[in-house]
Amino acid sequence: MFDKQRSTSSTTPTTPPTAPSSTTPTTPPPPTIHEDIYTLPNLLTFSRLVAAPFVGYFLLHDQHAWSLGLFVYAGLTDLLDGWIARRWNKRTVVGTVIDPMADKTLMTIMTVCLAIKGGLPVWVASIILLRDVGLAISAIYYRWISLPEPKTFGRYWDFSLPSAEVRPTTISKYNTALQLLLVGLATANPVLPVDTSSALSILHYVVAATTVWSGASYIYTKDAVKILNQPTKGKTG
Repeated sequence: MFDKQRSTSSTTPTTPPTAPSSTTPTTPPPPTIHEDIYTLPNLLTFSRLVAAPFVGYFLLHDQHAWSLGLFVYAGLTDLLDGWIARRWNKRTVVGTVIDPMADKTLMTIMTVCLAIKGGLPVWVASIILLRDVGLAISAIYYRWISLPEPKTFGRYWDFSLPSAEVRPTTISKYNTALQLLLVGLATANPVLPVDTSSALSILHYVVAATTVWSGASYIYTKDAVKILNQPTKGKTG
């Protein structure tokens, strides 16, 4: 009888203990942030972008009064859109991108056209353009790496998706003002009743120096570009 009981107990299957399930909760992706880009400051900035090719056209065709008038318009709207954005809290991330883009587009077009017409030395124009090309390549790179997933061509050009914020350095602000003073004086030179050749010669060297300095400042200044929507790292125990 004991052998039978022993045989029966030996054939009874034993169920191994079930280990507690350890399910790691998944964190949902952060919501995609959109911002209102159709603000008055952004529209004024966009109008400067539209005006830039016309300034170049008038420069190439020696219509100095028209080119100078549009240049003054660009300068006034540049001051106005910044004042409106600060006064009524209309700052947008896209504004921090297209505002310097409008300035650089106008500056690039005028630099090339003035160099073609002999109003600006080629070596000064080359320094200005090389710096701007470097900054443009950097802007394309930072826009791509900071774009929220999924990274697509359509989303890349959707400026209502903020991804990176550009913060101009102090020397860059001074350099932009000096560059605009240089191209503005070179544009107005044919219609001015006084000789400005001495002032232009001094500005050539000053702008060349500040252009190199401002380009280098974006390399050693840590907060010149701020990446938005960075994933936060959780604490590990």
